[in-house]
Amino acid sequence: MHQKTAPWYFLLLVILAGESAFILPFVLSRVFRPTVLDAFGLDNVQLGLCFSVYGVVALVSYLFGGPLADKYPPRKLIAIALWLTALGGLVYASFPSYDVLKILYGYWGFTTIFLFWAPMIKATRVWGGNTSQGKAFGFLDGGRGLVGALFGTMGVLIFSLFITSEISKAGIAESREAFKYVILVSAGIVAFVGFLVWFFMKMDSRIEKEIILDKITISQIKEVLRLPSVWLLMIIILCAYVGYKITDVFSLYAQDVMLYDQVQSAQVGTFLLFIRPVIGVLIGVLADRTQTTFWLMTSFVIAVLGALLFATGLVSASATSLFFISILIVATGVYAARSLYFAVMQRGQIPLVLTGTAVGLISLIGYTPDIFAGPAMGYLLENKPGVRGHQDVFWMLAIFSSIGGLTAWYYHRLYKKGKD
Repeated sequence: MHQKTAPWYFLLLVILAGESAFILPFVLSRVFRPTVLDAFGLDNVQLGLCFSVYGVVALVSYLFGGPLADKYPPRKLIAIALWLTALGGLVYASFPSYDVLKILYGYWGFTTIFLFWAPMIKATRVWGGNTSQGKAFGFLDGGRGLVGALFGTMGVLIFSLFITSEISKAGIAESREAFKYVILVSAGIVAFVGFLVWFFMKMDSRIEKEIILDKITISQIKEVLRLPSVWLLMIIILCAYVGYKITDVFSLYAQDVMLYDQVQSAQVGTFLLFIRPVIGVLIGVLADRTQTTFWLMTSFVIAVLGALLFATGLVSASATSLFFISILIVATGVYAARSLYFAVMQRGQIPLVLTGTAVGLISLIGYTPDIFAGPAMGYLLENKPGVRGHQDVFWMLAIFSSIGGLTAWYYHRLYKKGKD
Protein backbone atom coordinates (compact mmCIF):
# COMPACT_ATOMS: atom_id res chain seq x y z
CA MET A 1 0.00 0.00 0.00
CA HIS A 2 1.36 3.42 -1.01
CA GLN A 3 2.39 6.20 1.33
CA LYS A 4 -0.03 9.06 1.75
CA THR A 5 0.20 11.48 -1.20
CA ALA A 6 -3.28 12.99 -1.44
CA PRO A 7 -3.34 16.58 -0.09
CA TRP A 8 -5.22 17.62 3.07
CA TYR A 9 -8.01 19.35 1.11
CA PHE A 10 -8.73 16.01 -0.60
CA LEU A 11 -9.85 14.60 2.77
CA LEU A 12 -11.66 17.85 3.51
CA LEU A 13 -13.76 17.40 0.35
CA VAL A 14 -14.45 13.74 1.18
CA ILE A 15 -15.67 14.88 4.64
CA LEU A 16 -17.84 17.67 3.21
CA ALA A 17 -19.38 15.32 0.67
CA GLY A 18 -19.62 12.50 3.21
CA GLU A 19 -22.16 14.32 5.33
CA SER A 20 -23.82 16.50 2.70
CA ALA A 21 -25.19 13.40 0.97
CA PHE A 22 -27.14 12.43 4.10
CA ILE A 23 -28.42 15.86 5.22
CA LEU A 24 -31.73 15.63 3.36
CA PRO A 25 -32.70 12.02 4.13
CA PHE A 26 -31.38 11.82 7.71
CA VAL A 27 -29.83 14.85 9.42
CA LEU A 28 -32.87 17.12 9.05
CA SER A 29 -35.22 14.48 10.47
CA ARG A 30 -32.75 13.77 13.30
CA VAL A 31 -32.55 17.43 14.33
CA PHE A 32 -36.20 18.29 13.60
CA ARG A 33 -37.92 14.97 14.31
CA PRO A 34 -41.01 16.42 16.07
CA THR A 35 -41.36 19.07 13.31
CA VAL A 36 -41.01 16.49 10.51
CA LEU A 37 -43.71 14.31 12.09
CA ASP A 38 -46.10 17.31 12.28
CA ALA A 39 -45.31 18.88 8.90
CA PHE A 40 -45.69 15.63 6.95
CA GLY A 41 -48.52 14.30 9.16
CA LEU A 42 -46.63 11.13 10.10
CA ASP A 43 -46.30 9.02 13.23
CA ASN A 44 -43.05 7.36 14.39
CA VAL A 45 -43.85 4.06 12.65
CA GLN A 46 -44.53 5.76 9.29
CA LEU A 47 -41.30 7.73 9.44
CA GLY A 48 -39.54 4.48 10.37
CA LEU A 49 -41.03 2.85 7.26
CA CYS A 50 -39.68 5.66 5.04
CA PHE A 51 -36.23 4.82 6.41
CA SER A 52 -36.95 1.15 5.69
CA VAL A 53 -37.68 1.84 2.03
CA TYR A 54 -34.38 3.73 1.92
CA GLY A 55 -32.71 0.74 3.59
CA VAL A 56 -34.07 -1.84 1.14
CA VAL A 57 -32.90 0.15 -1.89
CA ALA A 58 -29.59 0.87 -0.14
CA LEU A 59 -29.03 -2.82 0.49
CA VAL A 60 -29.16 -3.69 -3.20
CA SER A 61 -27.11 -0.57 -3.98
CA TYR A 62 -24.30 -1.60 -1.61
CA LEU A 63 -23.86 -4.85 -3.47
CA PHE A 64 -23.73 -3.39 -6.97
CA GLY A 65 -22.23 -0.01 -6.07
CA GLY A 66 -19.19 -1.57 -4.34
CA PRO A 67 -17.55 -3.00 -7.48
CA LEU A 68 -18.42 0.25 -9.31
CA ALA A 69 -16.11 2.10 -6.90
CA ASP A 70 -13.24 -0.20 -7.91
CA LYS A 71 -13.83 0.65 -11.58
CA TYR A 72 -14.26 4.48 -11.67
CA PRO A 73 -12.51 7.41 -9.93
CA PRO A 74 -14.22 8.34 -6.62
CA ARG A 75 -14.45 12.05 -7.56
CA LYS A 76 -16.89 11.56 -10.47
CA LEU A 77 -19.15 9.09 -8.67
CA ILE A 78 -19.35 11.28 -5.54
CA ALA A 79 -20.17 14.51 -7.45
CA ILE A 80 -22.97 12.91 -9.52
CA ALA A 81 -24.43 11.35 -6.35
CA LEU A 82 -24.58 14.75 -4.63
CA TRP A 83 -26.32 16.46 -7.56
CA LEU A 84 -28.96 13.73 -7.82
CA THR A 85 -29.53 13.79 -4.04
CA ALA A 86 -30.00 17.59 -4.07
CA LEU A 87 -32.67 17.22 -6.80
CA GLY A 88 -34.66 15.03 -4.39
CA GLY A 89 -34.68 17.98 -1.99
CA LEU A 90 -36.99 19.88 -4.36
CA VAL A 91 -39.57 17.09 -4.05
CA TYR A 92 -39.07 16.97 -0.26
CA ALA A 93 -39.69 20.74 0.01
CA SER A 94 -43.10 20.34 -1.66
CA PHE A 95 -44.30 18.22 1.35
CA PRO A 96 -45.44 15.30 -0.80
CA SER A 97 -47.95 12.65 0.29
CA TYR A 98 -46.79 9.69 2.40
CA ASP A 99 -46.63 7.40 -0.67
CA VAL A 100 -44.48 9.86 -2.63
CA LEU A 101 -42.30 10.35 0.45
CA LYS A 102 -41.60 6.60 0.52
CA ILE A 103 -40.62 6.69 -3.18
CA LEU A 104 -38.37 9.69 -2.48
CA TYR A 105 -36.59 7.79 0.30
CA GLY A 106 -36.10 4.87 -2.11
CA TYR A 107 -34.59 7.29 -4.64
CA TRP A 108 -32.25 8.66 -1.96
CA GLY A 109 -31.29 5.09 -1.06
CA PHE A 110 -30.03 4.77 -4.63
CA THR A 111 -28.28 8.16 -4.99
CA THR A 112 -26.50 8.13 -1.62
CA ILE A 113 -25.39 4.50 -1.67
CA PHE A 114 -25.04 3.07 -5.19
CA LEU A 115 -22.96 6.00 -6.47
CA PHE A 116 -21.53 7.28 -3.23
CA TRP A 117 -20.84 5.03 -0.28
CA ALA A 118 -17.98 2.76 -1.42
CA PRO A 119 -16.15 5.59 -3.29
CA MET A 120 -16.19 7.64 -0.08
CA ILE A 121 -14.67 4.80 2.00
CA LYS A 122 -12.12 4.04 -0.71
CA ALA A 123 -11.05 7.69 -1.06
CA THR A 124 -10.53 7.83 2.72
CA ARG A 125 -8.38 4.69 2.69
CA VAL A 126 -6.27 6.18 -0.10
CA TRP A 127 -5.72 9.36 1.92
CA GLY A 128 -4.77 7.37 5.05
CA GLY A 129 -1.93 5.54 3.29
CA ASN A 130 0.11 3.04 5.30
CA THR A 131 0.26 4.82 8.61
CA SER A 132 -2.85 6.91 9.20
CA GLN A 133 -5.94 4.71 8.81
CA GLY A 134 -7.27 5.53 12.30
CA LYS A 135 -6.72 9.23 11.72
CA ALA A 136 -8.24 9.14 8.21
CA PHE A 137 -11.46 7.45 9.37
CA GLY A 138 -11.57 9.34 12.68
CA PHE A 139 -11.30 12.63 10.80
CA LEU A 140 -13.84 11.40 8.24
CA ASP A 141 -16.46 10.57 10.85
CA GLY A 142 -15.60 13.45 13.16
CA GLY A 143 -15.54 15.86 10.25
CA ARG A 144 -18.84 14.53 8.94
CA GLY A 145 -20.20 15.07 12.43
CA LEU A 146 -19.04 18.67 12.40
CA VAL A 147 -20.57 19.28 8.95
CA GLY A 148 -23.82 17.72 10.20
CA ALA A 149 -23.72 19.88 13.32
CA LEU A 150 -23.23 23.03 11.26
CA PHE A 151 -26.11 22.05 8.97
CA GLY A 152 -28.22 21.34 12.09
CA THR A 153 -27.36 24.70 13.67
CA MET A 154 -28.01 26.52 10.40
CA GLY A 155 -31.31 24.65 10.10
CA VAL A 156 -32.44 25.60 13.60
CA LEU A 157 -31.44 29.22 12.88
CA ILE A 158 -33.33 29.39 9.56
CA PHE A 159 -36.32 27.64 11.13
CA SER A 160 -36.53 30.10 14.03
CA LEU A 161 -36.09 33.08 11.64
CA PHE A 162 -39.16 32.11 9.67
CA ILE A 163 -41.38 31.40 12.67
CA THR A 164 -42.96 34.70 13.60
CA SER A 165 -45.21 33.64 16.48
CA GLU A 166 -43.92 32.11 19.70
CA ILE A 167 -42.33 28.71 18.99
CA SER A 168 -44.63 26.73 21.27
CA LYS A 169 -47.70 28.31 19.61
CA ALA A 170 -46.57 27.92 15.96
CA GLY A 171 -49.19 26.18 13.82
CA ILE A 172 -48.49 23.40 11.30
CA ALA A 173 -48.73 25.80 8.32
CA GLU A 174 -46.13 28.10 9.84
CA SER A 175 -43.83 25.20 10.81
CA ARG A 176 -44.11 23.89 7.24
CA GLU A 177 -43.24 27.23 5.66
CA ALA A 178 -40.18 27.62 7.92
CA PHE A 179 -39.06 24.02 7.37
CA LYS A 180 -39.39 24.45 3.58
CA TYR A 181 -36.64 27.08 3.66
CA VAL A 182 -34.45 24.77 5.73
CA ILE A 183 -34.84 22.05 3.07
CA LEU A 184 -34.20 24.34 0.08
CA VAL A 185 -31.08 25.96 1.54
CA SER A 186 -29.73 22.51 2.47
CA ALA A 187 -30.37 21.17 -1.06
CA GLY A 188 -28.56 24.18 -2.58
CA ILE A 189 -25.50 23.57 -0.41
CA VAL A 190 -25.45 19.83 -1.29
CA ALA A 191 -25.42 20.69 -5.02
CA PHE A 192 -22.63 23.23 -4.48
CA VAL A 193 -20.48 20.65 -2.64
CA GLY A 194 -20.93 18.42 -5.72
CA PHE A 195 -19.29 21.09 -7.87
CA LEU A 196 -16.38 21.47 -5.43
CA VAL A 197 -15.78 17.70 -5.49
CA TRP A 198 -15.95 17.47 -9.30
CA PHE A 199 -13.40 20.24 -9.84
CA PHE A 200 -11.04 19.90 -6.87
CA MET A 201 -11.01 16.33 -5.49
CA LYS A 202 -8.30 15.16 -7.87
CA MET A 203 -5.60 12.67 -6.99
CA ASP A 204 -2.27 11.76 -8.51
CA SER A 205 -2.93 9.95 -11.82
CA ARG A 206 -0.48 7.19 -10.81
CA ILE A 207 -2.52 6.45 -7.64
CA GLU A 208 -5.75 6.64 -9.61
CA LYS A 209 -4.45 3.86 -11.92
CA GLU A 210 -3.27 1.84 -8.90
CA ILE A 211 -6.67 1.82 -7.19
CA ILE A 212 -8.87 1.15 -10.23
CA LEU A 213 -9.52 -2.26 -11.77
CA ASP A 214 -10.56 -2.71 -15.41
CA LYS A 215 -13.13 -5.25 -14.39
CA ILE A 216 -14.21 -7.09 -11.28
CA THR A 217 -14.19 -10.86 -11.59
CA ILE A 218 -16.09 -13.49 -9.61
CA SER A 219 -12.77 -14.83 -8.30
CA GLN A 220 -11.99 -11.41 -6.77
CA ILE A 221 -15.36 -11.40 -5.01
CA LYS A 222 -14.60 -14.92 -3.71
CA GLU A 223 -11.17 -13.74 -2.54
CA VAL A 224 -12.84 -11.00 -0.48
CA LEU A 225 -15.42 -13.44 0.95
CA ARG A 226 -12.65 -15.77 2.13
CA LEU A 227 -11.32 -13.14 4.54
CA PRO A 228 -12.54 -13.67 8.15
CA SER A 229 -12.28 -9.88 8.71
CA VAL A 230 -15.04 -9.30 6.13
CA TRP A 231 -17.49 -11.55 7.99
CA LEU A 232 -16.61 -10.15 11.41
CA LEU A 233 -16.96 -6.57 10.14
CA MET A 234 -20.48 -7.39 8.93
CA ILE A 235 -21.52 -8.13 12.55
CA ILE A 236 -19.47 -5.29 14.09
CA ILE A 237 -20.93 -2.68 11.75
CA LEU A 238 -24.48 -4.03 12.14
CA CYS A 239 -24.25 -3.65 15.94
CA ALA A 240 -22.54 -0.24 15.82
CA TYR A 241 -25.06 1.01 13.28
CA VAL A 242 -28.03 0.03 15.45
CA GLY A 243 -26.42 2.23 18.11
CA TYR A 244 -26.06 5.09 15.66
CA LYS A 245 -29.70 4.78 14.59
CA ILE A 246 -30.82 4.89 18.23
CA THR A 247 -29.19 8.32 18.70
CA ASP A 248 -32.09 9.54 16.51
CA VAL A 249 -34.46 9.28 19.47
CA PHE A 250 -32.61 11.67 21.80
CA SER A 251 -34.48 14.75 20.55
CA LEU A 252 -37.77 12.85 20.99
CA TYR A 253 -36.68 11.69 24.48
CA ALA A 254 -36.07 15.35 25.30
CA GLN A 255 -39.65 16.14 24.30
CA ASP A 256 -41.45 13.06 25.71
CA VAL A 257 -39.53 12.45 28.93
CA MET A 258 -37.66 15.69 29.70
CA LEU A 259 -40.66 17.80 28.54
CA TYR A 260 -38.71 20.19 26.26
CA ASP A 261 -40.36 22.24 23.45
CA GLN A 262 -39.65 21.85 19.69
CA VAL A 263 -36.66 24.18 19.54
CA GLN A 264 -35.12 22.85 22.78
CA SER A 265 -35.55 19.29 21.44
CA ALA A 266 -33.85 20.26 18.17
CA GLN A 267 -31.02 21.78 20.21
CA VAL A 268 -30.51 18.43 21.95
CA GLY A 269 -30.21 16.84 18.49
CA THR A 270 -27.65 19.49 17.53
CA PHE A 271 -25.71 19.03 20.79
CA LEU A 272 -25.29 15.39 19.79
CA LEU A 273 -23.96 16.42 16.41
CA PHE A 274 -21.26 18.52 18.07
CA ILE A 275 -20.09 15.59 20.24
CA ARG A 276 -19.38 13.50 17.15
CA PRO A 277 -16.46 15.53 15.66
CA VAL A 278 -14.66 15.68 19.01
CA ILE A 279 -14.95 11.91 19.52
CA GLY A 280 -13.97 11.13 15.91
CA VAL A 281 -10.77 13.16 15.97
CA LEU A 282 -9.70 12.02 19.47
CA ILE A 283 -10.34 8.33 18.84
CA GLY A 284 -8.67 8.47 15.41
CA VAL A 285 -5.44 9.93 16.79
CA LEU A 286 -5.48 7.55 19.80
CA ALA A 287 -6.12 4.49 17.63
CA ASP A 288 -3.21 5.21 15.29
CA ARG A 289 -0.83 5.48 18.24
CA THR A 290 -1.93 2.20 19.80
CA GLN A 291 -4.28 -0.41 18.33
CA THR A 292 -7.38 0.40 16.32
CA THR A 293 -8.95 -2.96 17.19
CA PHE A 294 -8.56 -2.43 20.95
CA TRP A 295 -10.31 0.96 20.79
CA LEU A 296 -13.09 -0.47 18.66
CA MET A 297 -13.77 -3.07 21.36
CA THR A 298 -13.65 -0.42 24.15
CA SER A 299 -16.15 1.82 22.35
CA PHE A 300 -18.82 -0.90 22.49
CA VAL A 301 -18.27 -1.34 26.25
CA ILE A 302 -18.86 2.42 26.76
CA ALA A 303 -22.05 2.26 24.65
CA VAL A 304 -23.40 -0.60 26.83
CA LEU A 305 -22.79 1.40 30.02
CA GLY A 306 -24.56 4.49 28.62
CA ALA A 307 -27.49 2.42 27.34
CA LEU A 308 -28.02 0.91 30.79
CA LEU A 309 -28.33 4.37 32.39
CA PHE A 310 -31.35 5.07 30.17
CA ALA A 311 -32.75 1.51 30.12
CA THR A 312 -32.90 1.23 33.91
CA GLY A 313 -34.89 4.46 34.17
CA LEU A 314 -32.27 6.49 36.03
CA VAL A 315 -32.70 9.42 33.62
CA SER A 316 -35.96 11.23 34.42
CA ALA A 317 -37.45 14.72 33.86
CA SER A 318 -35.91 15.99 37.09
CA ALA A 319 -32.38 14.76 36.29
CA THR A 320 -31.29 17.30 33.67
CA SER A 321 -27.54 17.04 34.24
CA LEU A 322 -27.70 13.22 34.30
CA PHE A 323 -29.61 13.38 30.99
CA PHE A 324 -26.72 15.23 29.31
CA ILE A 325 -24.02 13.09 30.96
CA SER A 326 -25.81 9.92 29.82
CA ILE A 327 -26.16 11.28 26.27
CA LEU A 328 -22.43 12.02 26.36
CA ILE A 329 -21.58 8.44 27.41
CA VAL A 330 -23.82 6.79 24.80
CA ALA A 331 -22.61 9.16 22.08
CA THR A 332 -18.94 8.56 22.97
CA GLY A 333 -19.33 4.81 22.59
CA VAL A 334 -21.50 4.93 19.48
CA TYR A 335 -19.45 7.57 17.62
CA ALA A 336 -16.11 5.98 18.52
CA ALA A 337 -17.25 2.61 17.14
CA ARG A 338 -18.54 4.32 14.02
CA SER A 339 -15.24 6.17 13.49
CA LEU A 340 -13.18 3.00 13.71
CA TYR A 341 -15.04 0.17 12.06
CA PHE A 342 -13.64 0.84 8.59
CA ALA A 343 -10.25 1.90 9.99
CA VAL A 344 -9.57 -1.76 10.93
CA MET A 345 -9.84 -2.93 7.29
CA GLN A 346 -6.08 -2.68 6.77
CA ARG A 347 -5.43 -4.61 10.00
CA GLY A 348 -7.86 -7.23 8.72
CA GLN A 349 -5.72 -7.66 5.55
CA ILE A 350 -8.34 -6.39 3.06
CA PRO A 351 -6.51 -5.34 -0.18
CA LEU A 352 -6.81 -1.63 -1.07
CA VAL A 353 -7.65 -2.27 -4.71
CA LEU A 354 -10.64 -4.41 -3.64
CA THR A 355 -11.87 -1.91 -1.02
CA GLY A 356 -15.06 -1.05 -2.95
CA THR A 357 -16.05 -4.69 -3.42
CA ALA A 358 -15.29 -5.50 0.26
CA VAL A 359 -17.23 -2.44 1.47
CA GLY A 360 -20.18 -3.45 -0.73
CA LEU A 361 -20.28 -6.98 0.70
CA ILE A 362 -19.73 -5.88 4.33
CA SER A 363 -22.36 -3.14 4.04
CA LEU A 364 -24.90 -5.59 2.64
CA ILE A 365 -25.24 -7.07 6.14
CA GLY A 366 -23.73 -4.25 8.22
CA TYR A 367 -26.30 -1.64 7.22
CA THR A 368 -29.45 -3.78 7.49
CA PRO A 369 -30.45 -1.63 10.51
CA ASP A 370 -31.51 0.89 7.83
CA ILE A 371 -34.37 -1.54 7.22
CA PHE A 372 -35.29 -2.81 10.68
CA ALA A 373 -34.08 -0.26 13.24
CA GLY A 374 -36.54 2.52 12.32
CA PRO A 375 -39.71 0.39 12.49
CA ALA A 376 -38.40 -1.49 15.58
CA MET A 377 -37.83 1.79 17.44
CA GLY A 378 -41.14 3.17 16.15
CA TYR A 379 -42.95 0.05 17.38
CA LEU A 380 -41.32 0.16 20.83
CA LEU A 381 -42.12 3.87 21.20
CA GLU A 382 -45.75 3.60 20.01
CA ASN A 383 -46.40 0.34 21.90
CA LYS A 384 -45.50 1.84 25.29
CA PRO A 385 -45.85 5.62 24.99
CA GLY A 386 -43.69 7.79 27.23
CA VAL A 387 -40.75 6.73 29.32
CA ARG A 388 -41.36 2.94 29.13
CA GLY A 389 -41.07 2.86 25.33
CA HIS A 390 -37.83 4.82 25.46
CA GLN A 391 -36.42 2.41 28.06
CA ASP A 392 -37.13 -0.52 25.72
CA VAL A 393 -35.25 1.26 22.91
CA PHE A 394 -32.19 1.57 25.16
CA TRP A 395 -32.38 -2.11 26.15
CA MET A 396 -32.19 -2.80 22.42
CA LEU A 397 -29.03 -0.63 22.30
CA ALA A 398 -27.48 -2.50 25.25
CA ILE A 399 -28.05 -5.91 23.62
CA PHE A 400 -26.64 -4.97 20.21
CA SER A 401 -23.64 -3.17 21.74
CA SER A 402 -22.83 -6.27 23.82
CA ILE A 403 -22.82 -8.47 20.70
CA GLY A 404 -20.69 -5.88 18.87
CA GLY A 405 -18.24 -5.74 21.75
CA LEU A 406 -17.75 -9.52 21.79
CA THR A 407 -17.20 -9.63 18.01
CA ALA A 408 -14.73 -6.72 18.17
CA TRP A 409 -12.86 -8.55 20.96
CA TYR A 410 -12.55 -11.62 18.68
CA TYR A 411 -11.36 -9.43 15.75
CA HIS A 412 -8.78 -7.85 18.07
CA ARG A 413 -7.49 -11.28 19.11
CA LEU A 414 -7.41 -12.59 15.54
CA TYR A 415 -5.45 -9.67 14.06
CA LYS A 416 -3.51 -8.60 17.13
CA LYS A 417 -0.11 -9.53 15.76
CA GLY A 418 -0.78 -7.91 12.39
CA LYS A 419 0.94 -4.57 11.92
CA ASP A 420 -1.23 -1.54 11.17
